[in-house]
Amino acid sequence: MSERFIVLQSFSAVVPASASMGGVAIAHAPAETLSLTEVDLSKAEHASLRHDPRTRAIARAMPMKLIEPVESEAVADPQAGGETWGVKAVGAPDSPFSGDGITVAVLDTGIDPDHPAFQGVELVRRNFTDGDDDDQHGHGTHCAGTIFGRSVNGLRIGVAPGVRRALIGKVLGPGGGSSASIAHAIQWAVEEGAHVISMSLGIDFPGFVDELVHREGLDVNPATSIALEQYRANVNLFNELAGFVNSIGAFGNGSIIVAASGNESNRPQFEIAVAPPAAGTGIVAVGALQQGTDGLRVASFSNTEVDVSAPGVGVISARPGGGLVSMSGTSMATPHTAGVAALWAEKLKKQNGGIESGALLAQLVARADRAPLAEGAEEEDVGSGIVRAPLE
Repeated sequence: MSERFIVLQSFSAVVPASASMGGVAIAHAPAETLSLTEVDLSKAEHASLRHDPRTRAIARAMPMKLIEPVESEAVADPQAGGETWGVKAVGAPDSPFSGDGITVAVLDTGIDPDHPAFQGVELVRRNFTDGDDDDQHGHGTHCAGTIFGRSVNGLRIGVAPGVRRALIGKVLGPGGGSSASIAHAIQWAVEEGAHVISMSLGIDFPGFVDELVHREGLDVNPATSIALEQYRANVNLFNELAGFVNSIGAFGNGSIIVAASGNESNRPQFEIAVAPPAAGTGIVAVGALQQGTDGLRVASFSNTEVDVSAPGVGVISARPGGGLVSMSGTSMATPHTAGVAALWAEKLKKQNGGIESGALLAQLVARADRAPLAEGAEEEDVGSGIVRAPLE
């Protein structure tokens, strides 16, 4: 009996020589590449691969689901100019940077390519689902609008409206997606030159248990144990992917991944820790903030153990078919963070001629600000603070 697994392996290869001196070829240092495959494995084959030193991760594909907004409401077209409160809160209007020259990837439900907010943007699209290419939900369009959307009727909705090239990976359809499709989409985004990868999705643990019980006929107790084992394996998969993404950016062509922490908390009754893939080491986990009379506060639904936080309540952005819609969730905080990351990436690229992943990650997290937060905000809930755009 065999089962289908995602297998991530690393290989070392010497890059071909690019120069010579006195007839002696000068070779570059060995380069690491990753192989990401889906294969059916028997128990013996699984054991053999698990002990192979080239193997970085083996995991069964788990169902992934959208981190659904906790609320969504259509809004009237703005009658005056200005910026959304989130764009203003992260300091984007005061920044001399716009995301020009930066490629952003949005791995979500797709996009409405005809929305006026995306005019002038080269949209490189790839569908990792069995559904239609366009956004049938609205979530991906909203997130993309917050990252790089142009103004709609004079209202600035995008943090980085200077972005001219965006990678749109549709990884969630009507039936959701899987960790395999997300892993492949991350690999695709890196190969296409993404500097910032934004994801607002999470593992559907209850859905996987239900699948094991109803499709494979297991009792709920062993099904839960298997699901926990594969949950751990998938966390390791995203850890390794993020580590690879960060490592290939050590020489000026870097990428970082930002992801939503999840909306499962219900403060003050209880708090839930950040869910994968945001829980992966090297992935920036984002919490949601809301406006208050005494400063910005963590949203009641926002999960804990985050790295940074951003506006996530009453966020106005693009709606499929045209117009605007207000949504709330850590899914809305994540594109604010991705947009700010694009601004920092532009600054680093202009300063240094390239973007080093570690430097971009450090600027995004270290330059976050706690000053606008209400008194008593805990680090586990807001991370290092609200992300802030570079000012010079």
